[in-house]
Amino acid sequence: MKLGLETESYHLYFQHHRMDIFDFIHKTVDLGLDGVQINIIEDLHLDPNWGTLGSNHPEHLKKVKGLLDKYHLFCEIDCRGIEYNHLKEIIEVADKIGADVIRTYINRGHYDKVKTDHAYIELKKVVPLLKKYRIKLAIENHEEETADEIISVIQAVDSPWIGALCDNGNGMMAWEDPIVTVNKLAPYSVSSHFKDHFVIHDGEDYRVSGCPIGKGNINVDECFKILVEHSTLQRINIEMCHPYVSTFKRPIGTGGVNSLGNGAFKVEEPYFPFELIAPLDSYYPTEELLEKMLVDQDNGVKESVKVVKELRDKYCR
Repeated sequence: MKLGLETESYHLYFQHHRMDIFDFIHKTVDLGLDGVQINIIEDLHLDPNWGTLGSNHPEHLKKVKGLLDKYHLFCEIDCRGIEYNHLKEIIEVADKIGADVIRTYINRGHYDKVKTDHAYIELKKVVPLLKKYRIKLAIENHEEETADEIISVIQAVDSPWIGALCDNGNGMMAWEDPIVTVNKLAPYSVSSHFKDHFVIHDGEDYRVSGCPIGKGNINVDECFKILVEHSTLQRINIEMCHPYVSTFKRPIGTGGVNSLGNGAFKVEEPYFPFELIAPLDSYYPTEELLEKMLVDQDNGVKESVKVVKELRDKYCR
């Protein structure tokens, strides 16, 4: 099983210009990993169209591919949206840097049932392009959807070029237990985000908080085992989501969990005082917190890599 790293794991470094895509590739190599997952969603502090990739200029893409090839790294791209013209442009960029999987998602911020139910219509249009370039499209359960809702879209498209990106933590925001999420999505998965979470208290409400893998309340051991035994995945991508917090996106009980307090939904204390990071979801911390958060993010990635390598040693020959 190969292991990759998602650029979101170093989001603070990218957003505060402490790292670019070339630095990230070198960091991935230093960590002893096998590939990268490059997030190109728009960000006000990064390139507005190409995110952590930085640019779609041909010379820039050539340099990125050259560095990936030098270290024999696999490459995937993370984007969002299902519109044909948008995905066409990303597929062409993916081809130029040698990425063979593209992640996308349907909803952003709230669940739109009509949009989700009709997503297959737009996705079917892109299948011939995926086949032409030999690239697979992975539909992520991105906080708003349950595993069953993602599976329904994939089944409606009915193409070997479109599958799931199994995010073992995102189902929590739809009140779905991570073990349920992974068990259901594993057979459909062509990519992954592997992470850890716990729940924190926010006044009268609660949020899901990212943390280094192995430090949260997700049963990451069982999740990894399921992905190895019940999917055809040959890669698992680490996404260390700390510092990061997210709201619940669906009504309680939507994914089968009806209360907090147990298992992955046990409530814990946050790493940082919540009132300091909540206003901007920890992406743009105050200056006095930034340096500490940068150190903690880097340490969190190293801790996560160590845990996932140990899981690979345990479950993969």
